[in-house]
Amino acid sequence: MHLFQILLPRADNAGQPFAREDFDRVKEELAADFEGVTAYLQAPAEGLWREGGQTDNDDIVIFEVMAEEIDLHDWRCRRTELERRFRQDKVIIRYMPMALV
Repeated sequence: MHLFQILLPRADNAGQPFAREDFDRVKEELAADFEGVTAYLQAPAEGLWREGGQTDNDDIVIFEVMAEEIDLHDWRCRRTELERRFRQDKVIIRYMPMALV
């Protein structure tokens, strides 16, 4: 079993917040493709990174799904689509092995 996490910004690069419907659409798509989804939408996490000597930050939301198989082609296509929809240079999708207790 693997846990996949998708990190999305709450606002675009100009600071314009994305509508709740944008995140609901992601949640619905993931729920349709997997057996369930967890969406952390109400209390955003803060992402902080350095690039070229400058520090930037974003408020982010996190979506999690569990999957038995890893289909990297599908996940790369999903990432490309999310980058387009959320107007991002890079959307982070990560996965890790996990076991249920």
